[in-house]
Formats: sequence, C-alpha cells, structure tokens
Amino acid sequence: MALFVANVFSSVPRKDQRAKSDCYLRGLMTDGRRKSIQAMASRLPDGNEQNLQQFVNQSTWDPVPVRRRIAQRMVPLIGPDAWAVDDVSFPKDGRMSVAVAHQYCGAMGKQANCQVAVSVHAVTDTASVPLQWRLFLPKEWDSDVERRRRCQVPEGVEHREKWRMALDVLDELAGWGLVPPAVC
Repeated sequence: MALFVANVFSSVPRKDQRAKSDCYLRGLMTDGRRKSIQAMASRLPDGNEQNLQQFVNQSTWDPVPVRRRIAQRMVPLIGPDAWAVDDVSFPKDGRMSVAVAHQYCGAMGKQANCQVAVSVHAVTDTASVPLQWRLFLPKEWDSDVERRRRCQVPEGVEHREKWRMALDVLDELAGWGLVPPAVC
C-alpha cells in the first residue's frame, strides 16, 4: 500500500500532505458503510478528523495528476473490455454541499437531494474502476450567487450538459494516452 500511495500521490507537493493522503486512502478502503471524513477518522488508529478534513477541503494540491496516475495504472492492470459512461449520485441531506439539488438520484432510484458526477469507468465482467469524473452543476446553481459563494464554486464554472461533460472526460483520458477498447 505504501508503494502505491507513494507512486500515485507523488505529485502532491508537501510531505505532510502525502502522509495525509495515505491515511485518507486507507480510510476509503476500510470496512464501513459511511466514507465521511468523521467516520473514516474514527476507524483509523492514526485518523485525525481535522487533518483529514483539511487535506480534502483546504489543501492546495491538484487532484488531476493523482487521478491520471491511478487511471494509467489501472487500465493495464484490469484490461478493460470497455469504458462505461455513467452518472453517479451521492444522496445529501442539506443544500450547502457543492452542486446539490433535488434531481434524479440513481443511488435511491428516485428524485432526491443529491450530487451527481459524470464518470467514465474501465469495466470487465469482474471489475470496474473509475478513470475520471466531473461534478455536475445543476442549472439552478448558475444564478444562486450566495450559495455559489458559500460553497466556493469558482467563477466561470457553470452548468454544462452531462453528455458534454462525458465528452470532456473522454477527451481528457485520450490526452493522458488512454484509449478505450469500446465506449458504452
């Protein structure tokens, strides 16, 4: 695990951030239904909720090189039959998480408060791994200045149709030198 973390998070600039990345990744991989920072920190012997929260929400490291390394490692490892384009939903209770809205939530099979990400996964009959994804910003967020400010949505980030987002993700993966065997 340590070698994987060192390789995948090598682009993270600071040593303390890389140490938190190890803890965060272990938290994601441990048993337990909830993968919130609080729940993960409580399950890890070295889990510090404040440190993990800062790593995820406030640290200034670029996640794209990390995702790129993971994608470039996983594609040859699983030898995908295809890439699947999907939208993945995350149920939410409140209104103040970025991009949350009352919309179709596949995780619940109905309209509900949730976030949605457009994703591309490498798939086989026995494995699936997300290669890249984008958080979908519902149209209502374009005009809600206060909510955008409170959730720190950068200026210039606006609603984009999911099919366009999927094409953007496929283009980005191609730019990383990854070619799908088929897209479905």
